[in-house]
Amino acid sequence: MSHKVAFSFADGKTVFFDVRSNELLLDAALRNGVNIPLDCREGVCGTCQGRCESGSYTLDYVDEETLSADDLAARKILSCQTRVQSDASFYFDFDSSLCSAGGTTSITGQVTAVKQVSETTAILHVDASAHPGRLDFLPGQYARLKIPGAGVWRSYSFANRPDDNNQLQFLIRLLPDGAMSNYMR
Repeated sequence: MSHKVAFSFADGKTVFFDVRSNELLLDAALRNGVNIPLDCREGVCGTCQGRCESGSYTLDYVDEETLSADDLAARKILSCQTRVQSDASFYFDFDSSLCSAGGTTSITGQVTAVKQVSETTAILHVDASAHPGRLDFLPGQYARLKIPGAGVWRSYSFANRPDDNNQLQFLIRLLPDGAMSNYMR
């Protein structure tokens, strides 16, 4: 079963697409070529925030600092955590022109070190020097990392500034049974 969804933007443009059963709203948008701004994909950064104007939905997870109880009562959503339960309409407070930004860049890197900086936090060091050209990012932005051997992806904050050698650092919260935490152990 699928549901019809409308995305309306601040510049008045509206796009329509189908969302598959149990599919995240963000994944459906991307699959249909609607590249809304996103960052962490974990329900924490708020970059993919919108508001449900009609229809039913559930939220997998929302950090309480990202959307308050009042925001949730006003039907604000994070598209990375939203699963539609009916045909629905969503409003995003930015122009539709932001949705045609370039695609993502995939790079390969090699883990060079893991440094535990507290009982619950480690810094993962990755050498991406094989990538041609200098990588451009800001500390605090997120990258999606594929965990070797696990076949899953997770989002982590850059913990350093770009350098000419493409040496990357990621701040990782160590979880008792997290996919990345288990890999790093």
